[in-house]
Amino acid sequence: METLAPGILLIADPFLKDPNFARTVVLLCEHQDEGSFGFVVNRQFDQRLDELIPAVVTPNIPVYFGGPVQMDTIHFIHQVPELIEGGFEVFPGIFWGGDFATVVELLNRGELDLAKIKFFIGYSGWSSGQLEGELTEKSWILSRINPPLLFSGDEQEIWKQSLQNMGNNFAMMANFPIDPSLN
Repeated sequence: METLAPGILLIADPFLKDPNFARTVVLLCEHQDEGSFGFVVNRQFDQRLDELIPAVVTPNIPVYFGGPVQMDTIHFIHQVPELIEGGFEVFPGIFWGGDFATVVELLNRGELDLAKIKFFIGYSGWSSGQLEGELTEKSWILSRINPPLLFSGDEQEIWKQSLQNMGNNFAMMANFPIDPSLN
C-alpha cells in the first residue's frame, strides 16, 4: 500500500460527492505534518494560459483546475529541469514550479515542449490531519505516479486509466456509475 508523500497520486473514490474532486486525480506535491498540497491533473479550466497571463503570446495552451484554493494563482509541473531552474522534484523527473519568467520566454520562443509541462490555476490543500481523515473515510485511493498519464492531454481518461493501472481490484471501479441510484 502506498503512503502519503510527494509524487503520490490521490485518485478520487468513484462515489466522492465533493464537486471539486469528483472523479479527479490529484498529484500530491507536498505532504508534511502541517498539511498537504497538490494539483488536480484531469480537469481542464475554461481559459487558456494566454488569456490568464498577458505576457504569454502563444495561444491555446491549456490550463487545468488545480483545486479550489487561491484561484488567482498559476502553478506548473514539468519534466525539463535543464530549461527551468528552481523547481522542486516531487518524483524522479517531475518538478513543481521554477522560474516562471523563463517559462514565459521559452513558451513565447516556441522552445518548450508542451507535452512536458502542465499549468494549473489554484491548488488543492489540506490542513494538518485533514487528508489522513479523508483517507480513513475512503475518499481517496493512493497510487504510484504514471508520468506519461500525468502529462496526457486526454484528461477524461486519466481517472479511469489510473484506476485500471492499479489492477483488477480497482479496474472495475473505473466503470462505476456516477450516481448508482439512477441504475
